[in-house]
Amino acid sequence: MLRVPTYVAPSPIAGVGLFAATRLSAGSVIWEYTEGVDWRIDPADLERFPEPYQSRMRHYVYQEESGVYVLCGDNAKYMNHSDDPNCDDPEGAYTVTNRAICVGEELTCDYRSFDMETRAIGVVLGEVAVGD
Repeated sequence: MLRVPTYVAPSPIAGVGLFAATRLSAGSVIWEYTEGVDWRIDPADLERFPEPYQSRMRHYVYQEESGVYVLCGDNAKYMNHSDDPNCDDPEGAYTVTNRAICVGEELTCDYRSFDMETRAIGVVLGEVAVGD
């Protein structure tokens, strides 16, 4: 669950993104997994979703090392990937800012740091997978 004020808006990176609604200091915890808001989904359960729901969910989930998928229950799911992110996911259970963030700045993370599928196939931009 997001721990800081944010908003969703058009992104120069991809479609829409998550933006800071207030100035954030370096090292600020901006998101952490919160039971009841965020959802852990067993891979077999995700496969049971019919289309188009399954592919839409897959667009927003990430896969933990355990193989379980996580769906952020708030706007955190709109955080876009960057090879030079301003946020980090040091243990997967929370996200912190790497540096001070200005009001209106897009919050970004490196999907490869916490999503096993991205590590395996690269970052998918449109129809192109971009590897490490």
